[in-house]
Amino acid sequence: MINAQNIAEVNEKFQTMEPRAILLEIFSVYPQAATSFSGAEDVALVVMAKKLNPAVRVFTLDTGRLHPETYRFIDDVRQKYTLDLEFLYPDTQAVQALTREKGLFSFYQDGHEQCCAIRKTEPLRRKLAGEHAWITGQRRDQSPTRTNVPVAQLDTAFAAPGRSLLKFNPFANWRSKDVWDYIRMFDLPYNALHDRGYVSIGCEPCTKAIGPNQHEREGRWWWEEATAKECGLHKLPG
Repeated sequence: MINAQNIAEVNEKFQTMEPRAILLEIFSVYPQAATSFSGAEDVALVVMAKKLNPAVRVFTLDTGRLHPETYRFIDDVRQKYTLDLEFLYPDTQAVQALTREKGLFSFYQDGHEQCCAIRKTEPLRRKLAGEHAWITGQRRDQSPTRTNVPVAQLDTAFAAPGRSLLKFNPFANWRSKDVWDYIRMFDLPYNALHDRGYVSIGCEPCTKAIGPNQHEREGRWWWEEATAKECGLHKLPG
């Protein structure tokens, strides 16, 4: 059994298991766990989860600022794997207030936190308020801020008051190469931007291609310090 009381033991057990086996255990207890699809390498997570749980619930955040290639990719995956994909959107009034006060590119001057909070964190908070468990494609090799990502954790950042929320990162121990080996092995669709030097893909104004030997997160919020390169979805404790 996986629950809030034994999550530390579950995390220790999962450290030596492959993502497929981890997902099997998660779905055996939480078949309705919400699976996050970011529109990048998360395709490996979504396809693996769909194979194990045909009724898997998948959601994605539409910030309104994604690349055209990302939108096309997300819809290709939705159609190919017959996903009942749930799109999450930011609050219109909050976006209007931000852009009216600061314009469309305020993050270049005062940091990305406010924009990301409105376009990403708040919609995710609304979504997770009614969930018991959710699954992400986070990996420890993705950035300096993710080196200690657990495979299983109690999510205190997005849990609703009086309600426990479990968060699972079954790919935490995989490297980028492992994910891409899986994508190529099963001929999965992927974002066309990857072929143009983009590795970590987010919103269009905040993402760029990287050069040889650069870390993948150097293409995200490139004007900021590497230790600050989180949007709020995974930065908070828990």
